[in-house]
Amino acid sequence: MRMGLTKKWTSIVVVIVTVGGLGAGFMSGRAMSRAQVAFEKLRELRGSWEGKDDHGMVVKTNFKVMVSDTMVMETLFASGMEEMVTLYSVSGNGVVLLHYCPTNNQPRMRAVPPPDGDVKELDFIFEGAGNLPNLETGHQHRLVIQFHDKDHITERWTWRQKGKDTDMIFQLSRRDQ
Repeated sequence: MRMGLTKKWTSIVVVIVTVGGLGAGFMSGRAMSRAQVAFEKLRELRGSWEGKDDHGMVVKTNFKVMVSDTMVMETLFASGMEEMVTLYSVSGNGVVLLHYCPTNNQPRMRAVPPPDGDVKELDFIFEGAGNLPNLETGHQHRLVIQFHDKDHITERWTWRQKGKDTDMIFQLSRRDQ
């Protein structure tokens, strides 16, 4: 009789510990939203990258995680252009960016990750811009980042001017961590 009671109590304790552990995990933030999962892909880009654009010219970029791991700053150097800085962070159900362009405007874009599955790309869509007199003025209008593996990404920037889109495609490989 005592042996059966011990097994019963052991089972109850295991259930309580398991359920309690799951609750603690969710309460401590381990259950990430889709936006947080997508942002984690950006944080994993930390370090220096190098590659070529679609014309064979050298492109370099660096991703730096900042502000208590809540923001990623990318500094991009494309041949023949001044540096560009893009800040990424989570906002609601998506990841947002603020792009500081050599043309002295600051496009804002948003990517909402798919509801399930691995995040293989982030498609940032234009939502507005600071210091942009009108939409006919040249500005970065879209960014698609494709995550091929931990050491290879593609960035496709879409420049829009007078209603015409021109893509700049950068194939990048990790140089360090």
